Amino acid sequence: QVQLVESGGGLVQAGGSLRLSCAVSGRTSSTYVMAWFRQAPGKERQFVGAIRWSGSSTYYADSVKARFTISRDNAKNTVYLQMNSLQPEDTAVYYCAARRAAPTITAKEYDYWGQGTQVTVSS
Repeated sequence: QVQLVESGGGLVQAGGSLRLSCAVSGRTSSTYVMAWFRQAPGKERQFVGAIRWSGSSTYYADSVKARFTISRDNAKNTVYLQMNSLQPEDTAVYYCAARRAAPTITAKEYDYWGQGTQVTVSS
């Protein structure tokens, strides 16, 4: 079992920045992929980006590439999502997810999920 707890959400003005954290506990391994998804009201859960628990490979949705950065601190068992140049369309609940396989953009293929953290960007 893997437990994920997100934090760092909040209200920010357009153009601002936030950093989300995902604290990871439980039986993880170097084969895990950690991902961030987001879900706006009335919309499906959308892939934001992913990072492997080992190595340096990262993956991003086109809509956030060059604005968002995923990183991890293995010593702290934490994955981060640095979000810059935020826009109102980035408003959503952001979720951390994990799976023990190759990265995928499909939410249902992830095995573990956090409870989510709300990000609201005002115009």
